Amino acid sequence: MSLFERFLTFWVALCIVAGIALGHAFPATFQAVGSMEVAHVNLPVAVLIWLMVIPMLVKIDFAALHRVKEHWRGIGVTLFVNWAVKPFSMALLGWLFVGYLFRPLLPATQIDSYIAGLIILAAAPCTAMVFVWSQLTKGEPHFTLSQVALNDVVMVFAFAPIVGLLLGLSAITVPSQTLLLSVVLYIVIPVFIAQAVRRQLIARRGHAALNRLLATLQPASLVALLATLILLFAFQGEEILAQPMVIALLAVPILIQVYFNAGLAYFLNRAAGEAHRVAAPSALIGASNFFELAVAAAISLFGFKSGAALATVVGVLVEVPVMLTVVWIVNGTRGWYERGGAVRRLATEVIHPEMLARSAERIIEFDRPRNRDRS
Repeated sequence: MSLFERFLTFWVALCIVAGIALGHAFPATFQAVGSMEVAHVNLPVAVLIWLMVIPMLVKIDFAALHRVKEHWRGIGVTLFVNWAVKPFSMALLGWLFVGYLFRPLLPATQIDSYIAGLIILAAAPCTAMVFVWSQLTKGEPHFTLSQVALNDVVMVFAFAPIVGLLLGLSAITVPSQTLLLSVVLYIVIPVFIAQAVRRQLIARRGHAALNRLLATLQPASLVALLATLILLFAFQGEEILAQPMVIALLAVPILIQVYFNAGLAYFLNRAAGEAHRVAAPSALIGASNFFELAVAAAISLFGFKSGAALATVVGVLVEVPVMLTVVWIVNGTRGWYERGGAVRRLATEVIHPEMLARSAERIIEFDRPRNRDRS
């Protein structure tokens, strides 16, 4: 993880302060930026979000999908948590905390919008930072790559229906055309562009050129994220100054759902007998969010000044420090995990051919001196 990524929470906090200050000092300028819309899509933000999303999608090799069967237990657990548990558990937590427990402390006009933002945040599993978390836990790289690629494919088809269903249950009116437009703009088109760039570059110049491009694009992606946050908080500054506890209160259900879903994925992998190097990234993928997409969808659906946009930004604020604590927990419990009965049983039943070959070579090497002595 780069120094910039490690202190992403600090930079996000700095953007909050800068956005609020700039919005207060130059309200007319930011109102003009906010009015640059086509079909309820803000053009400056759309450009910034493409700069965020496309470099991350260029990393994904969809050819890795053929390796899904190698770790079918971990894949199954992660898909279950990502698509059958996380959006619905977040909706439940949003209704409980924002809609009921914290209602007297939040602006009444934004309650439904906050819940919508939390649901949108949870409906998009992470695609980029997962590679960082997996590396920190010594996760199986082929599992991580194939899981992320599969999640992106599922996201194209499942994101809009799940969000539409849960927002409908929340009695929040969402134009279906706007939701579909968000999926096309911020998932489908970026996926096609990113994969076209990836294939062309590898075909012409090889993987080394791709790595150089990613190294160049990564800072641009993070700068675009921070610029988007400045715009968001420039529009929401007055509301935040009037209600300074809003961010802290919105962080509560986000924190709970991260630890709940990470723990659920971790325990289910242990019960299924999956290896720790698969369970660790599975837990992290099950807990983290594709906050770039969530921010984009919230802005498209509800606008810059909405509580939904603010709720997704709070997800950005807590993502890095919270996920680092999950990494610490997963690494610290490896011994306990590997003592699980199902894990030990599968470890003894499944012997990798390469490990068997290495063991045979060691036996031969050990036995050679004795053979010479006998002769």
